[in-house]
Amino acid sequence: MLLLLGGGVVATAILTKSKGLGGGWLLINFGWGLAVFAGVTVSYASGAHLNPAVTVGLLVAGKFTQGIGVALLYIVAQVLGAMIGAFLVWLAFKKHFDEEENAGTILGVFSTGPEIRSYGWNLITEIIGTFVLVFVVIAFGHGGDAATKTPAGLAALGALPVALLVVGIGASLGGPTGYAINPARDFGPRIMHAILPIRHKGSSDWGYSWVPIVGPLIGGALAGALSYVLLPTL
Repeated sequence: MLLLLGGGVVATAILTKSKGLGGGWLLINFGWGLAVFAGVTVSYASGAHLNPAVTVGLLVAGKFTQGIGVALLYIVAQVLGAMIGAFLVWLAFKKHFDEEENAGTILGVFSTGPEIRSYGWNLITEIIGTFVLVFVVIAFGHGGDAATKTPAGLAALGALPVALLVVGIGASLGGPTGYAINPARDFGPRIMHAILPIRHKGSSDWGYSWVPIVGPLIGGALAGALSYVLLPTL
């Protein structure tokens, strides 16, 4: 659901002959935020684990109690779900992909990429953006009552705060790299870009692909670790 709607808003905004062509960056930001809202809503059974960086951050923070084995299983499921979502975007926009001749535009529907390619600085951008995501997500539930399973603060509102947070991160920090902030969100669709029969698709840019994987994982782990020190003071 996350990748179907998230990839779909990018396709709507940039693919040739789309009715939403030229919708702009804020359309994409809000589309991704609502995609997160939908994804979180339908995945409560797993604790809304849609993002390996969030899973790792919660594991480091001691808030994921099922263990490393289950965390790894979640991450595999997240990548598979992202692949399925990207495939459905391709189906929905098949004729528009057929009309699109710009390889960069096609790849942009599936995966992120930097406006200025500098791997070290791109990595820093992804670390910072993901740190904000995971740290604030942990803060949403900080101070809840574990005995009664009562969430604290904004966590009681469910998916809405996370959706608004993603919109905010995109609007504020998304410009340099397109804010992957989720390894599965980038890696799964990039695999689909490589294997789907899309005309004029060009390279899948595997040389950059490690940045939206490593950066978010570092950012998520840092957020989890620092939550021990910083959140009790908030």
